[in-house]
Amino acid sequence: MSAAFTPALPDERLAAGAARLATRHAGRFSAETVQGLLTDSYRRLAETASVTTHLVVLAERFTAERLDALAHVQGAPGSGLARVLFVCSHNAGRSQLAAALLQHRAGGRVTVSSAGTHAGPGIEPHIVQVLTEAGADAAGAFPKPLTDEVVRAADIVITMGCGDACPVVPGRRYLDWPVADPDGAPIAVVRAIRDDIDRRITDLLAGLPST
Repeated sequence: MSAAFTPALPDERLAAGAARLATRHAGRFSAETVQGLLTDSYRRLAETASVTTHLVVLAERFTAERLDALAHVQGAPGSGLARVLFVCSHNAGRSQLAAALLQHRAGGRVTVSSAGTHAGPGIEPHIVQVLTEAGADAAGAFPKPLTDEVVRAADIVITMGCGDACPVVPGRRYLDWPVADPDGAPIAVVRAIRDDIDRRITDLLAGLPST
């Protein structure tokens, strides 16, 4: 039974997170909507996470990102920044590299997110190391499943080895970056993959509005 593999919902801690998120989005989303999305986020992460110790905290962060995307889709006033979404199969390597590098290079010019069509249990070991070497912040990164509202909120969706698994939303700009998979690769190869992605990030930023 699935209950043997999925941790029971920690109601008290989820309720506290839902209250914080509901307060942040007061007048935009009902408490019931926030609670439902948080519970869904927790269950999605619990299905694949290898370590569940901090799952409640991660579920709240994942829900915050989903609520921000949903607000954008519904036309709520926002920052007006271009929104870039990186998608790979497991959100454990390439898309995490790309999101952290773009966040680092963009200087606040874009809103960045990443997801996996089949989110993995954790970030691949060398990813944090090569990002730290490049001066990018990888703290707190964790694989997130791809959700509809995050795709719909994106202005640019960049796929990286996930084939046709990413849903296509009309009006979005789609790019495919044929980047090697760092899964199980030695550190020197992962550094080369990082540098390949970084060059693509440079080209992407050159084509974005300056403000």
